Amino acid sequence: MAKAPKLKVFRTPTGFHDAYVAAPSQKAALAAWGSDHDLFARGIAERVEDPELTREPLEHPGTVIRRLRGTTAEQIAALPKDKPRARRDPPEAQAPSRPAKTAPKPKPRPDRAPVREAEHALAEAEARHADALAELARREAALARERKSLEKQQAAKQAKLARQLESARDRYDRAIHDWRG
Repeated sequence: MAKAPKLKVFRTPTGFHDAYVAAPSQKAALAAWGSDHDLFARGIAERVEDPELTREPLEHPGTVIRRLRGTTAEQIAALPKDKPRARRDPPEAQAPSRPAKTAPKPKPRPDRAPVREAEHALAEAEARHADALAELARREAALARERKSLEKQQAAKQAKLARQLESARDRYDRAIHDWRG
């Protein structure tokens, strides 16, 4: 026959009550209380040895038994004392003890002039750059036309000189042929 687990009684506070449970382990006690946190590690729950406090939980193992902690008068006496609240008169009845503070002047809006100046300077620089690129393009086109003209003149001159060379060679070859006889 299986031996019944030895039960222990555990207690944790729940508001104005203490919750007692008889369980075989701390884990089982936490499950009975429905706690996801280890209340024992946090020092909130503890094991109870007092026979008077353990009697009822041991009679109903696994059932949470709630007992009022102290009398109502003891619980009220344990509450922190509140400071008496000052009576508030309507605003018209209150005499101003000091002059009302005037709202601070709003800060002036930041000046946008430096931004406009920087934008203007950037636009001018971009325009100058575009003008310089256009001037370079114009000069490149003029140089291209000049090169084309020079190449055309050179080609015509070389063709003329090539014809002169051919004619001179022909004359030389005839002269050599006549000389040899």
